[in-house]
Amino acid sequence: MGKIARSDVQELGEHLLGHARRAAALAETAKAVGEGVGVVLRGIASLGGLRGAAVEATWLAAHAVLYPWGAITEKLRPGGHYDRYRTDDLAPAQRGLVISNLECAGTPVVLVHGIGDNRSIFTFLSSALRRRGFGVVHAVNYSVLTAVTGDIRTAAAELGAHIERVCEETGSESVHVVGHSLGGIIARYFVQRQGGDERVRTLITLGTPHSGTLSAYLLPTRLVRELRPGSELMTELAEPAPGCRTRFVVLWSELDEVVIPQVNARLRHPDLDVEEHCLRDVGHLSLPIARRSVHAVLTALTQLEYRRPTHPYVACDLDHMSEDTLRYRSGSHSSA
Repeated sequence: MGKIARSDVQELGEHLLGHARRAAALAETAKAVGEGVGVVLRGIASLGGLRGAAVEATWLAAHAVLYPWGAITEKLRPGGHYDRYRTDDLAPAQRGLVISNLECAGTPVVLVHGIGDNRSIFTFLSSALRRRGFGVVHAVNYSVLTAVTGDIRTAAAELGAHIERVCEETGSESVHVVGHSLGGIIARYFVQRQGGDERVRTLITLGTPHSGTLSAYLLPTRLVRELRPGSELMTELAEPAPGCRTRFVVLWSELDEVVIPQVNARLRHPDLDVEEHCLRDVGHLSLPIARRSVHAVLTALTQLEYRRPTHPYVACDLDHMSEDTLRYRSGSHSSA
């Protein structure tokens, strides 16, 4: 046998080391997936979890019926309920918001759906917002092909252009945005990386994988790869965002079967002001329709004045249920 060159041995060692690292990463991923699935299964085993799973299945069936209708682009109504000066024919809740806080009622609310979905996911939430008194509630439909051929940066820029049109047609200087799942990441990228904090007053995310999700390994498309933990886009979103003016409200659930691990739907960033709500028994698809989610969204958007917290954690209670709510200046302290 001929002599084996040192370079060949070194190359072989590096090759084996690479395989070992990939195997370790795969094992770690499998462990995290197992833990995430375990959290969901343990949640379903409880009474609340069973109820949540039943709601998720029922809403999935109803959503399938509504989906074709939701594919039709919603026409923006710049005047909303308030293209007239009289409030006599408004419902009491609408009239109350208009009289007590006209600026709040007049601020447009833009709804952004998740991957492969459309505005039908917001059927109940948009109705609740209008009943509460918000004059302009507008759901955005982006192409279902975005998940196949698109990317988050381009989708964020398109959302920004759409928000500019909303502001131009309504005469409003700012908007609130509610994003479900991928919609929250698209809106967050616009706010953090494309100057969207100038327009977006409040960004509410529902089941958004702020730190990525392991379920993104199921599809190899460019956009879905961006949703993987540690991706280039996730790393970019973790970069400093000094002076960001947008207020963030984050809702996530321990029963989320799409964001794995579930805690990756939390938003922890040193430069962002975040109010966080943890729901225990709401599935991913049900987040825009769950009573407690809708209540949290309405409460966040109708607050007359948002005061930035001076303490890293200020315990709150979500309609006196056993939900965990944290309001904090993210990053000044480590998250528990």
